[in-house]
Amino acid sequence: MKKILTLTVNGFKHELAVEPRRTLLELLREDLGLTGTKKGCGIGDCGGCTVLVDGVATFSCLTLAIQVEGCAIETVEGLAKSGKLNDLQQAFVDRGAVQCGFCTPGMLMTSTELLRRDPNPDEREIRKSISGNLCRCTGYQKIVEAIQAVAEKDHE
Repeated sequence: MKKILTLTVNGFKHELAVEPRRTLLELLREDLGLTGTKKGCGIGDCGGCTVLVDGVATFSCLTLAIQVEGCAIETVEGLAKSGKLNDLQQAFVDRGAVQCGFCTPGMLMTSTELLRRDPNPDEREIRKSISGNLCRCTGYQKIVEAIQAVAEKDHE
């Protein structure tokens, strides 16, 4: 039996009928067409599905859609404004922190939460923050450098 769910995604309010077992990841990708959020492992190990739920980094593959009733969800599609990459996205591009790109959405969302919570994290804090996000291409150093660049830019 479907349940009516109301939530806000990237600033837009949605009302959908969802099955109680449907995950937030499925809702975002299949019902709303927001395919930037990636399905990797499906068990909360890779971080590719990370979105912000009321500002908190959350694995959407482990979150039932009905759990986010009334919440504000932010996905990677919501970071750019008017077709322009935000500072963090641009830093990832400029510093080569993207290769295959599969982990990038989750890394960006996790890093967004970190920088909102702590605008000037040190390298240890950055590495700890992204430790739930797996990357098979960059070796993490370029990702850390991109996050550091945004933190330093905000404190110039």
